[in-house]
Amino acid sequence: MLEQTTVQCPYCGETLITEVDGWTSHRYIEDCPVCCRPIEFEATIDQLGELERLVARRDDD
Repeated sequence: MLEQTTVQCPYCGETLITEVDGWTSHRYIEDCPVCCRPIEFEATIDQLGELERLVARRDDD
């Protein structure tokens, strides 16, 4: 199950939409469509498969 959510790019501040796989907690990297820098996402999924938390951070942090 994919869930769309809105986040802010930690580099340029642009708001973007990302899709999160709702099966398990995981990390993934996606490039910002505006500044093209890699954003590391950490998704926490609860036991019902709902997105509990999504953290977007710079890849160089």
